[in-house]
Amino acid sequence: MTATETAEHDSAAKSPRAPDAVGEDPQPAPGATPPQTPPLLARAAAELVGTAALVAVVVGSGIQATELTKDVGLQLLANSTATVFGLGVLILLLGPVSGAHFNPAVTLAEWWTARRGGPGVASREAAVYVPTQIVGAIAGAILADAMFGEPLVKWSTHDRSAGHLLLGEVVATAGLILLIFGLARTDRLRFAPVAVASYIGAAYWFTSSTSFANPAVTIGRAFTDTFAGIAPGSVAGFIGMQFVGAVVGLALVALIFLPGRTSAE
Repeated sequence: MTATETAEHDSAAKSPRAPDAVGEDPQPAPGATPPQTPPLLARAAAELVGTAALVAVVVGSGIQATELTKDVGLQLLANSTATVFGLGVLILLLGPVSGAHFNPAVTLAEWWTARRGGPGVASREAAVYVPTQIVGAIAGAILADAMFGEPLVKWSTHDRSAGHLLLGEVVATAGLILLIFGLARTDRLRFAPVAVASYIGAAYWFTSSTSFANPAVTIGRAFTDTFAGIAPGSVAGFIGMQFVGAVVGLALVALIFLPGRTSAE
């Protein structure tokens, strides 16, 4: 679901980077890769493993929570807490390899900014990242089900098609994109592991949809008929609203953060 530590850019399609405001070593720009770029295979593997692990955390903690308590509030608290810690660790670990997107909305938003001269992923990287993230999300849901003795693939019956839930996804995704690209514009992406994980944890509670905010994760969660699942019939609506949210988020970034200017400047 995210980008990793970074600064300004030297080029759009390759690994843009510049020293940060406090003189630390150069870090990759949002969606870009470290100074010595790992092979695309390694980056794709990082996205696959990271997305799979993220979905396994979300689905697995949801199953565990429902087995331990019947209180829905406590179930959501356990689910969101596990997600916060799991996501933060995954961004910290895999961010230096692939940028730790784990999210097609983030990948495509960064591809769009790269096309317009900003830092981000090239078309070839985006074309590899997105399907890899989807495969990873499905694998993560199946893995979680296997760990808890659930049917490996059982379509969710949890309908999430109500209009207020779709609005929640627009809000959740717009906020995520605003956060990631706002951190990039102000040279603070070194805080992404904490900031992004904290935002998702909060959005579990302040959005009606419990903040999927991720098309790949949405697809993966359709494969499990457990606490975190989403009915296949609700998937298209959620994904559509997530991309609307991504556009809104990029528009807010353009409005709030002047292009080419940073807090250091």
